Amino acid sequence: MALTLNDVDRFEAARPRLEAIAYRLLGSSSDAEDAVQDTFLRWQAADVERIEVPEAWLTKVLTNLCLNQLTSARARRETYVGEWLPEPLLAGDPMLGPADTAEQRESLSYAVLRLMERLSPDERVVYVLREAFGYRHREIAEILDITESAGQQLFHRAKKHVAEGRTRTTEIDEAAAMRIVEEFLAAATSGRTEPLVRLLTADAVAIGDGGGKVPARAKAFEGAVAVAKFMRGLFKPSQAKRAYVGGSPEAYVTTANGAPAIVAVIDGRVVGIMCLEITADGIAAFHNQVNPDKLERATRQWAATEHGEPALREAF
Repeated sequence: MALTLNDVDRFEAARPRLEAIAYRLLGSSSDAEDAVQDTFLRWQAADVERIEVPEAWLTKVLTNLCLNQLTSARARRETYVGEWLPEPLLAGDPMLGPADTAEQRESLSYAVLRLMERLSPDERVVYVLREAFGYRHREIAEILDITESAGQQLFHRAKKHVAEGRTRTTEIDEAAAMRIVEEFLAAATSGRTEPLVRLLTADAVAIGDGGGKVPARAKAFEGAVAVAKFMRGLFKPSQAKRAYVGGSPEAYVTTANGAPAIVAVIDGRVVGIMCLEITADGIAAFHNQVNPDKLERATRQWAATEHGEPALREAF
């Protein structure tokens, strides 16, 4: 049956929520967009007049499409070059979805997106729908075609796995976090290791994702000294680095996935996003996304928003 304009409008009204769910489940904006588009095709082919609760129907269809994606993604990532990191989304991106409660902000954070990679597909779905979107266990059970008690067990397991991976849960003031980022940039460009070490936790880590298209270490740097030496080298001026990326990036301090981030930009093109995990004890992690395929949406978002002066005119 052909969709009416009202049917199309109803889907478009649900699209932002569907995209936000899909992004949290898949960690990729392009995969999320594809899943939502496939959901629309199924909506288009359905007998819409017989669907009693369209929002629930759309969520169920989308969720099952994402479950299929998550299952196949595990196989694909076994052959991925180097570390696989989620795609970061810059502040203001509508795909970020709700971030009003502590649970919603945590489910969106880069650290938790990485931890969710350890969950089974069903655990991830239950965790996201419950924590980020407030679905009741009964509703989640209907979406997954399982019993309510089975859904609750999946949720408790998922919460446990995420909590075990989140060794630090203390939130610090956003302004204080931004000051730490600025201190980090000053230390990183000082050419000295000691100021950097003082800003890091003893077990700090640095992870990069180049996707085989941009050089990135296959194994994470671990420990304050190792991370500090890496960061000192990363921000050291080099003609070879400038030639490789096509210029000298400007570095901006902003937020991505609700947390402090450093965005490297060349002529309006985002060439890197470094997401920082900052705790009361210092900077605990750097997640550096430089895979150009995972920066296309960020480049579009950057062009569509206002931003202040760069923190560094020449990052290296």
